[in-house]
Amino acid sequence: MKQMIKRVLVVFGIVLALFLIQTAILPRIPYLVSVPNLMLIATFAFGFLRGRVEGMIVGVLSGLLMDVFHGGVIGFYTLIFLYIGYMNGILAKYLVSDVILLPMGLCLINEIFYSGYVYVFGFLIRNRVDFGSYFHSVIMPEFLLTVLATVIVYGLILLINRWLERDEKKGATKFA
Repeated sequence: MKQMIKRVLVVFGIVLALFLIQTAILPRIPYLVSVPNLMLIATFAFGFLRGRVEGMIVGVLSGLLMDVFHGGVIGFYTLIFLYIGYMNGILAKYLVSDVILLPMGLCLINEIFYSGYVYVFGFLIRNRVDFGSYFHSVIMPEFLLTVLATVIVYGLILLINRWLERDEKKGATKFA
C-alpha cells in the first residue's frame, strides 16, 4: 500500500512538473518556435512502460490539465490523451521498452495521431482548411521538438519507473 501511494504521488508529480515546464517555462524561451508536447510524452511513456490502466490514468490527468488551462471544452484533450495512453498500454505487452529508438518511433506515431486529431476537430470542423500553413507553422516544429524531447523525458521517466519498481520489489520481499 505504501509503495502504491508513493507511485501515485511520484507519477502525479512528474505529470504536474512536465505540465508546468510545457506551459510556463518553455514558452518563455525567446528563440523557441514551438513547444514540445511533454504531456504527450508522459502519456505514451507511462502507457508503454506500465500498461493500459496507468497509461489511461496519466492520459486523463494530462488531458484534464490541458483542458482546464488551455482548452475551450472539457474533454477535448482528455479524450485524445486517454486513447494514446490506452493504445500504448496495449503495446507494453509486446514490445521492449529499453531501446530508445522504439519510444522515438512511438512518439512520432503518437504526435501524428495527436496533430491530426487537433487539426480535424479544432480547425477543419470550423472550416479552417489551410492545412499547409498549419502544417508548416504548428505541426512540423512541434513534431520535431517533441521527438527530440522524447530522448530526455522518456529516459528520465524510464529511470524513475525502474527506481519505483525496484522499491516495490524490495517492499514486497520485506512483507513476505
